[in-house]
Amino acid sequence: MEAQGQSMKTEGGFRQFASYAGMNILAMAGFSCYILADTFFIAQGMAADGLAALNLAIPVFSLIAGCGKLLGMGGAIQYSVLGSQGEQDRANRAFSWSIAAGLAISVLFVLAGLFAAGPLARLLGAGGKVLGMTQSYLRVLLYFSPAFILEGALLCFVRNDGSPQLAMLATVCGSLANILLDYLLIFPLDMGILGAALATGVSPLAGLAILSLHWRKRRRGLCLRPPAGAPWGRILALGFPSLAAELCSGLAMMAFNLTILRLEGDLGVAVYGVVANLAIVAVAMFDGLAQGMQPLVSRAYGGGKEEQTRRLFLWGLSAALLLAAAMIGAATLGAGPIAGLFNSQRDPELQRMAVQGLRLYFTAMPFAGVNIVAAAYFTATERALPAQVVTLCRGFVLVLPALALLSTWLGLTGVWLAVPAAEALTVLVSAATARRTRVEAGRRNSPPA
Repeated sequence: MEAQGQSMKTEGGFRQFASYAGMNILAMAGFSCYILADTFFIAQGMAADGLAALNLAIPVFSLIAGCGKLLGMGGAIQYSVLGSQGEQDRANRAFSWSIAAGLAISVLFVLAGLFAAGPLARLLGAGGKVLGMTQSYLRVLLYFSPAFILEGALLCFVRNDGSPQLAMLATVCGSLANILLDYLLIFPLDMGILGAALATGVSPLAGLAILSLHWRKRRRGLCLRPPAGAPWGRILALGFPSLAAELCSGLAMMAFNLTILRLEGDLGVAVYGVVANLAIVAVAMFDGLAQGMQPLVSRAYGGGKEEQTRRLFLWGLSAALLLAAAMIGAATLGAGPIAGLFNSQRDPELQRMAVQGLRLYFTAMPFAGVNIVAAAYFTATERALPAQVVTLCRGFVLVLPALALLSTWLGLTGVWLAVPAAEALTVLVSAATARRTRVEAGRRNSPPA
């Protein structure tokens, strides 16, 4: 009995939460550095035109990453819930179906790279000398889509199978490989934007090599099984918020690019690339926090431990607000030096716009952190619809009207304020949704009259 009590204290306790959350925050920050490393090295080697080309191509990267998260998060949640209920065979069928679906989807991306890179670059707003650079970057990203999708999915499953440290190591190693290859291919080998794209494309292969070590563990649960009978409908429903977040991010970035092209031209898009890519790293840390708490919330929920589930949610919200405070402090006090890192030509107009953009855009972080943790909590407790509502509001439904209105009234300043406004309004949606789910849960659990 004493051992059982100790196990109960450990499972879902704060130390375990801190371990899972901390590992995954570092992992996702490392994962997001794929794009940030490209931003830095392209800024040094190709200046504003290279930054503009990179930023125009990022929505496609968001779509590819979103497909990996769709299958990884949805499948991993089902894997955890089914495993906690003693249905390990069905859990492994969910895993197998997710991997097979990822391989099938990646074929479509590869075909797009072969036949549609040019039209896609033009659709994203590329023109003039930026068009060729954008097309080259897109083609390589699409060719390497199988590696991105498989790595994104396997990270979720390995984390849910009790190896958050290995998942973190895989993402960190992938990012280090990206940084090293960026330097080698852009500078000594002088491959320009093609070198940056190749560095990004090859990097997930390093992550996959590290993740493969999970299958050497004796206590692993993940095994390939025939995917027939997998709960694929639940996988797609539960993974959709993760896909929607990436899709909304990509669509919003397209809208921002086109708006800024109209207001400030290619230089404005280059500045937005710096601000948005730094924000990607910040948001990725919230995603890491959310993904770290997800296995614990799913296990507690699957085991019927409602108090533990709520406690994990409150810890997640507190951690998100602490992270956001640190981010705002860094963006406010360090905006000048940070912008200078990406301003290789010391352009005063680029510097001015980037400093203003960082300080205004990062006021969104407390609201973004709350919304991301709330959506992850709803997903981990199999409430797919509330998670989808929060994700769509913060990523698309509210941000596009905010961008249209504020950019019309305030110009570029309004562009920087659009995301903070949309995230703040979405917090109200998250709070109302959380309250509604608590009321519904209370009604279900109340004794009959």
